[in-house]
Amino acid sequence: MSEVVGTVIGHRDGHGFVQRDDDEADIYLSQQEMHSVLHRDRVRVRVVRYDRKGRPEGRVLDIIERRKTSIIGRLLHENGMWLVAPEDRRYGQDILIPKNATASATVGQVVAVELTEPPSMFSQPVGRVVEVLGEIDDPGMEIEIAVRKYEVPHRFSAASMAHAAALPEQVRLVDRRHRIDLTDVPLVTIDGEDARDFDDAVYCEPIKLGKGKGAGSGWRLVVAIADVSHYVKPGEAIDEDAYERATSVYFPRRVIPMLPEKLSNGLCSLNPEVDRLCMVCDMVVDADGEIVAYQFYPGVMCSRARFTYTEVAAILGNTRGPEAQRRADLVPHLIHLHEVYRALLKHRGTRGAVDFETTETQIVADDNGRIERIEPRKRNEAHRLIEEAMLAANVCAAEFISEHGHPALYRVHEGPTTEKRITLQNYLKAMGLGVSLSDDPTPGELQAIATATRDRPDASQIHAMLLRSMQQAHYTAANSGHFGLAYEAYTHFTSPIRRYPDLLVHRVIKALLQGKRYHLATGVIEDAPKKPAQKKSASAQELEQWNAAGAHCSSNERRADEASRDVEAWLKCRYMRERLGEEFNGTVSAVVPFGLFVTLDDLYVEGLVHITEIGGGYYRFDEVRQELHGERSGTRYAAGTRVRVQVSRVDLDSRRIDFRMVRSGDDERLLARGRKLEPRSPQAELAAVRARDRAAKSSMARAAKARPRVGSKKAAAKSGRTRGGPRR
Repeated sequence: MSEVVGTVIGHRDGHGFVQRDDDEADIYLSQQEMHSVLHRDRVRVRVVRYDRKGRPEGRVLDIIERRKTSIIGRLLHENGMWLVAPEDRRYGQDILIPKNATASATVGQVVAVELTEPPSMFSQPVGRVVEVLGEIDDPGMEIEIAVRKYEVPHRFSAASMAHAAALPEQVRLVDRRHRIDLTDVPLVTIDGEDARDFDDAVYCEPIKLGKGKGAGSGWRLVVAIADVSHYVKPGEAIDEDAYERATSVYFPRRVIPMLPEKLSNGLCSLNPEVDRLCMVCDMVVDADGEIVAYQFYPGVMCSRARFTYTEVAAILGNTRGPEAQRRADLVPHLIHLHEVYRALLKHRGTRGAVDFETTETQIVADDNGRIERIEPRKRNEAHRLIEEAMLAANVCAAEFISEHGHPALYRVHEGPTTEKRITLQNYLKAMGLGVSLSDDPTPGELQAIATATRDRPDASQIHAMLLRSMQQAHYTAANSGHFGLAYEAYTHFTSPIRRYPDLLVHRVIKALLQGKRYHLATGVIEDAPKKPAQKKSASAQELEQWNAAGAHCSSNERRADEASRDVEAWLKCRYMRERLGEEFNGTVSAVVPFGLFVTLDDLYVEGLVHITEIGGGYYRFDEVRQELHGERSGTRYAAGTRVRVQVSRVDLDSRRIDFRMVRSGDDERLLARGRKLEPRSPQAELAAVRARDRAAKSSMARAAKARPRVGSKKAAAKSGRTRGGPRR
């Protein structure tokens, strides 16, 4: 049998997988094999058998590297022994703590543990407390847990902070050399109310295209982006910290920035009425929304105003209203921005780009970090205006780099895989929608289906299936285009304060403007060959370095998303714990073999109605139609189905909210009187939990045989729980 090397990925049910370094199929590890290893350990395994579908199962031969980072958990005292229950359930074992190694922690507190003895086949891991975070209910504790649980770097190095402190407070005269002075151009920033770092500013004016009577009309669109690369140089401490983070991480009421605050909120941020260095994409857009010319150059700017999306939307909605009166000198420029946005939007439709309307939510928290309310994040014309301007600058950056043949990071989004395409084709056919999908679908086809079904009662289910068919966007040196946006080349240029790939793109563009080349490994900018015949394509080694950087940035982007979702899930569980027994109207958001995920109307919180809590007999899962069908009752549940549920259980540790379906009869009469149903008695609750656990164990047993790796695209497709659409 073959031997392979990889990383252990634990599963909360006790078994695990080895994620192979060669990207081949993951290798299943039984619970017994997981006794001697922990999540994230590096191991060498031997494939000992294959199941009937040809999937490998392994045996651990050697532990190459133990994960050295601390583990977060709750300190417990049980049966006379101290132990820590890991917050991350993928660590399948509790950690024993000697009595003299608990530091100052008390029972129930959240602590960080360092392993002193690794696990073995016959013994649990042993560790010592190295940090006491506090009580589980302390304000902001959920964030402290998340940044450590997902290993998000949250402290800058001393060298990085010293370097930041030594930077100037404002733009110096020497910094202005060899830059275009745009301080007389009324550039403005448009961001959310809670934004603190402003890395993009915009300006637009109408222009004539051509000469004489046949001259057409168009616009000059200027997108100015904070010039982070002027202050953050390759190899310096700040750059090393920024690369390690790769992205800023956003939590309710707190941000873990990619750059020190002096840069992110000060020297690089395009704050109003102060001079700032910028990289500029200066574009000419015709009446059809096509970018007919563009140029990049370093500049100096001075933002005239810091607008919010709400404020700009109000001005565009009423150019004589009070908001417009306060900004009268800038209103004409906002109107021109809106005009060019409408043209760019028109061209977006011509390209056939995908544009699904989805509902995003935001958490409004109090001073203690607890949820006050959850509300939909409404996208208005100002949001879309800025989005189109940023897309235009990003696509120009990608085209500029591609034309010069310089290696860089592209933001790639590929079309549906064959497996996902077939699944979607079968679904559309089963639903009898009267629309079809070709064997080589284009973005326009998906958008046409979304548009055609927009007014159907089951539109949310159809759009969810369309979104689920798409792959996740990522960073890579190989330009494969962006399927969702229908661009042949696309990159990220517009957010270097919070995304490291954008910073790399700025360095490449600067090198090209000087007729030079930027080397990623060394950070050196050297002269490029002057004669076209002497120009060489990037070496295989150089492309490998760029691809490694892309994989690192993509991975850390996913890590940031997971940490943010974990905090939001914790806050929502805490929020719903106070609403046990209450009833709410909701909509089925997803259907899986073991139940229904339901999103509550007014609270925008999602929970699970386990199949044992639906009632009405036995239900069969229709994988093609993505619905549960009651064999005896004939009742069908699909995404978009309206339901009435009761909050039955909230588990903070597993971040899980359980609902039960409200029954008919007496329950309906109680509802009619506006009364709240009381939670079940402890005996009834225990019986329901046992029934649910029995059903869950049965499902897990079946899943263990199938063995898709948790977190993999395959597992997501199998469970039907992919989240949202492609990241752009």
